[in-house]
Amino acid sequence: MWHIGSAFGFGGVVHNPGSFIKPQRIARDLQGLSPVLGRAGAFEIRLATKRAEIRKAQRLRFKVFYEEGKAIPTQGSALMRRDVCPLDQYCDHLLIIDTEAVNRFGRKKPRVVGTYRLLRRDVAERHQGFYSQSEFDIEPLLARHRDKRFLELGRSCVHADYRSKRVIELLWRGLWIYAKHHKIDVLIGCASLPGTNPLALALPLSFLHHHAAASEEWNVLPQEGRSVSMAILEKSAVDVRKGLAALPPLLKAYLRVGARFGNGAVIDPQFGTIDVFTIMPLAAIEERYVAHYDSSDAGTESYAA
Repeated sequence: MWHIGSAFGFGGVVHNPGSFIKPQRIARDLQGLSPVLGRAGAFEIRLATKRAEIRKAQRLRFKVFYEEGKAIPTQGSALMRRDVCPLDQYCDHLLIIDTEAVNRFGRKKPRVVGTYRLLRRDVAERHQGFYSQSEFDIEPLLARHRDKRFLELGRSCVHADYRSKRVIELLWRGLWIYAKHHKIDVLIGCASLPGTNPLALALPLSFLHHHAAASEEWNVLPQEGRSVSMAILEKSAVDVRKGLAALPPLLKAYLRVGARFGNGAVIDPQFGTIDVFTIMPLAAIEERYVAHYDSSDAGTESYAA
């Protein structure tokens, strides 16, 4: 699931309550990319390089997914109050940090207020694969595009006190810098809609099926036995404006930059969501968005090249 708030997201979980991140596995080869990707006022955009930073991201994810949302934690996650996933040890973790935050005693204590989990194709192929493969059959997609560099986005969330356009844009700024550095061609992931009753989500699911479906070249189907039809309503019965309005904010943002969606959805009972597979070839992103995320702003903001 990808999650910016408690009701929507992109990323998902591999379930293993005994998993934890071992210190020797935290070392990251950033391949020439500085851990600090940029600063904007009190906010810092960075990649986690320490075990403690990943733990902070996991605590934020737990707060958003389990305490705010309806996700059911494993016993291990509930005890640690962290959203722990085995894939965390192989992924890069993009963080937005409020460097001016204070604790309840009024003392300055930087806080992780936003995060994205990033899994590149080359890393996935060396380890457990993409998370998306637990729900969707993406092997045909990968086979059709053997020369493409894929990046799976997951576990995205923002602290409730910081859910503003500003923080979300900083996450995307960091994501764009990371994708450029690694020469990423395609962004993928499992985007979520809140609820597990397809009929209750008939309008947004049907809207995506009829008006935002991926072409055959990019199409992805659910794993066998897990597919839920998205074509609940006939195309003529879908009011485009209402269908778009019924989507979670993050899905609307992805649509604006050219995202398309696979054929068929999957119910995620643990997170209480219905997931759709999302594909964003970066070449399809409109020029105004490329210019927006690719340029350095003036004033107090600075970004890595």
